Amino acid sequence: MTVQRAITAMAGFMILLSLGLGHFTGQIDITQPSWLWLTAFVGLNLFQSSFTGFCPAAKVFKALGMKDLETSCG
Repeated sequence: MTVQRAITAMAGFMILLSLGLGHFTGQIDITQPSWLWLTAFVGLNLFQSSFTGFCPAAKVFKALGMKDLETSCG
């Protein structure tokens, strides 16, 4: 695992952990429809992309004509 992927995994995990702790301590209620589900989606996507390498946002940005860091710096 690269440093970049480890950072992505940690960021996704921390997002999910903060939502879980907020829910279980009664500070937030994620069982009701709210914008917190968007936060949960982002956290899950970050976490899974660190292991699979698949990121839907990267596909969208590439389709819009943006370049990868590796290809734009070489």
